[in-house]
Amino acid sequence: MVMAELVERYWTAEDVRALPEDGKRYECVDGVLFVTPSPSWTHAHAVRVLMRLLDGYVGTHALGALATAPRDIELTTGDVVQPDILVARSTRGQVIREQEDVAGLALVIEIVSPSTASRDRGVKRRYYQRAGVEEYWIVDLDARVIERWTSTTVSGAVCSAKLVWTPRGASEVLVLELPEFFAEVLDD
Repeated sequence: MVMAELVERYWTAEDVRALPEDGKRYECVDGVLFVTPSPSWTHAHAVRVLMRLLDGYVGTHALGALATAPRDIELTTGDVVQPDILVARSTRGQVIREQEDVAGLALVIEIVSPSTASRDRGVKRRYYQRAGVEEYWIVDLDARVIERWTSTTVSGAVCSAKLVWTPRGASEVLVLELPEFFAEVLDD
């Protein structure tokens, strides 16, 4: 398949799932295909650190399933995304085994890179808001900030010192000390 064929058509989740597994991340939103190369080592390290920081909290408060990409999520018919990290709420409190078990997303996290920043802040942010994602974090390693969005906010909050998360169903807050997080991820 040549690049022109990838661009000049309306893409669906089914089309994306039929693509060969080649180490790239394929997503489509509103019929537009997005292709992202494999993440950098620093990006992958940021995902690991965030997973460690979230794991106990998500489990203790039974918020849902914590997962990383590659993980196809179809929040609206025909669209498919692969967030870096997500917390999926389950239908009827059951274990999530299939897409049909996902009742919604409590949290989506994307680690931006130069090639994905405008998409993560634009098309994907609007998609997540439209689909009712409870909270969306955009982690900018270069700027050392996390942008927070909810399904109803018009402008995101930019956090550089600490991020306090109180998801629906949690009996206490999660506090992320951002200078410590960025120092661990960036090894300084």
